Amino acid sequence: MRLKSPAVLLLGMMLPPLEIGCQRAPEPSGALEVLVGTEPATLDPRFATRALDVKVSRLIHAGLVTLEPDTLEPKPNLARSLTRRATLEIDVELVANARFHSGKLLEPSDVCATIEAIRDPRLQSPHRSILESFARCNPTGPHSLTLTLSAPRACWMTDLEIPILRADEAGVSPKLDGQLDGLGPFRIDANTPGTLRLLPAENAFAHRPRLAVSVRTVHDENARAMRLLSGRAEVAPNAFSPSLLAGLASQTSDIVVSSRPGSNVTYLLTRCDRPPFDSAARRHGLSMAIDRKLIVHSLLADKARVAKWLIPDGHWAAPKGLPDLVFDPLKAREQLASLGPVTLLTSTDRSRILQARAIAQMLGDAGLATQVVPLELGLLLSRLDAGQFTLAILQIPELTEPNILNWFFHPRGIGAKNAQGKNRTHYDNPEVGRLLDLAAATFDADERRQQYADLARLMLSDLPVVPLWHEDQIVVARSRGRKFSLSAEGRWQALADL
Repeated sequence: MRLKSPAVLLLGMMLPPLEIGCQRAPEPSGALEVLVGTEPATLDPRFATRALDVKVSRLIHAGLVTLEPDTLEPKPNLARSLTRRATLEIDVELVANARFHSGKLLEPSDVCATIEAIRDPRLQSPHRSILESFARCNPTGPHSLTLTLSAPRACWMTDLEIPILRADEAGVSPKLDGQLDGLGPFRIDANTPGTLRLLPAENAFAHRPRLAVSVRTVHDENARAMRLLSGRAEVAPNAFSPSLLAGLASQTSDIVVSSRPGSNVTYLLTRCDRPPFDSAARRHGLSMAIDRKLIVHSLLADKARVAKWLIPDGHWAAPKGLPDLVFDPLKAREQLASLGPVTLLTSTDRSRILQARAIAQMLGDAGLATQVVPLELGLLLSRLDAGQFTLAILQIPELTEPNILNWFFHPRGIGAKNAQGKNRTHYDNPEVGRLLDLAAATFDADERRQQYADLARLMLSDLPVVPLWHEDQIVVARSRGRKFSLSAEGRWQALADL
């Protein structure tokens, strides 16, 4: 099977000739504009789960812990130190000078109130399952507290990346506009449809950013390119189809494109509990029908890595020695030719639609007639949560802590509410549940690594979802944004350093 060249596939996406491509745009002043393709759904960190919402809310709020931008290992942030005793108790010493945007000093009571509020089922925070292992939180001094785990939990330190709110605001009703006192490097100045303006926080405990930031939503990719080329915008993180990057960079010497391997995974979601993909052999047929290398080269401009498993190589929990997932359309036809037709759900993102159409063409070549159905993200997720799908393309955009696999693949998440998980594939393997529980409760990193290796080999045999690729984190920037870089999971904390 041959894909059309990217130039042909993207003919309707080509930028019109621009006179400004021959000259440098004027040096911008005022707020640094960051381009995004969709509106944030919420800026309330207690309810932020979508990738964009988390990225933006983490500029406004901060947690006891942050993630190292390269290794994604947790490290102290608002906590000066965190010490786990031989028991299940964790001693936390807060930094002494941390203040909320309002000027209020961070106190142990703020930490305890935040943890207790998110754990409270009445708030209905989607992060409840992350913090429910913290059974008690007790202040022990002006800047110290002790956390007590209800049971061993290996990822306790990463869990504490959840932002801390003021005690009197921790349990209030959802604030979608983000009007909550924060501890992050920026504070909200104005939030209007299409534009979020952030100002440097006077009380930023690490250092005060130099530049204000304006996050502007521009839905159309061509319009984003025009805005960047005209000099009105200066940073566009993961905002363009990879095949357009070379063309953008050639328009002016002021534009730079930078990329790094990303800690994410794009995969093909199936329903394991009903036909036509209730058979592992048929799910392997799906995998063998897809030429991942061709898609990565042709549609992703080699700005991705072919996936062997859900966790990317280079991650501390990635198993070593896993074989490549083979491309064998003849064997795929043996499993797929008698099936169909089926539908493949995807988002309305232009690059995702292209990828879905390429996969549908490959499945069709293997005998499985496949229709691509693009849906707005909210509708797509609601369809998946309701089980109204046969195939879908999804991404875990921030694969930082492997314990996140519990949320998507533990049997207890089948048909459960948000507090238990979203096992949308209805994958019911008790041994997988046992390994996930074991890895979640093992403090020793080497033992956890082996447990996740055992999990990978078991799931690669069952193949409830088909791993596709790990996309790079890509930034197109100019002028004051040229030194901006994304972390491995795509966070924007480096904006505070410009």
